[in-house]
Amino acid sequence: MKKVLVILCCLLLVGSLVAGCGNQNAEDPGTKSTKLVVGCTAKPHAEILEVVKPMLKEQGIDLEIKVFTDYVLLNPALKDKQIDANFFQHIPYLDDYNANNNADLVWTTKVHNEPMGVYSKKIDSLDKLADGATIGIPNDATNGGRALMVLDASGVLKLKEGVGVTATERDIVENPKNVEIKMMDAAMLPRGLDDLDLCVINSNYALEANLNPVKDSIAMEPKDSPFANVLAVRPEDKDNEAIVKLGAALQSPEVKQFLEETYQGACVPAF
Repeated sequence: MKKVLVILCCLLLVGSLVAGCGNQNAEDPGTKSTKLVVGCTAKPHAEILEVVKPMLKEQGIDLEIKVFTDYVLLNPALKDKQIDANFFQHIPYLDDYNANNNADLVWTTKVHNEPMGVYSKKIDSLDKLADGATIGIPNDATNGGRALMVLDASGVLKLKEGVGVTATERDIVENPKNVEIKMMDAAMLPRGLDDLDLCVINSNYALEANLNPVKDSIAMEPKDSPFANVLAVRPEDKDNEAIVKLGAALQSPEVKQFLEETYQGACVPAF
């Protein structure tokens, strides 16, 4: 009888241990996570991704944020599969890259607009712009054209009608102040303010240089500009579950609140 009781006790103990292990597995299903590497520029893109990182972790996605100092390298890195997605560009820039690099990258989610600003250390109003002034603009195709559109809207010069984001110096039809356009690497434009009369600067580089686009610019692109910054991926990954979840997180109320409270008009939600 005692042997039977000992055997029963042993069986109950083993059963308890097995049940305990089963409950642990059931309560911890996320022992494996999906790693997602997203390339971006530092401000505001990396900061926005930091907001969604814990949200994605709860969904089993380990988000690695890879910051690039030169945004020209981000699309080649995505095309060559060094990263899973990137977040830094607007749609015209992506379209231009695809057309000129035999690429087929696609965008999935619109996140925010970064209105371009006109900055100067020499004047506080465009009315004071001197004849023959030198103006720095980005040297990549779409942002250069976009900067010329900002100068057109600000009355500094006039572009050929309908030329849009593909505008170049050759499309300037009126130049009453005889300004000279100097094309520079976009990241270098804040430094160019020491030597040039004006610079038209992307908001991400303005923010990195501690320039407040709302307070420090003397002219600014309209906040409803069509140049929304997007999440981009390779076409085969567009419907990938982790990418879909990242896109949803980037359009969450938490991100909208972060944009509005942190940047106060320098970056505005596009959703």
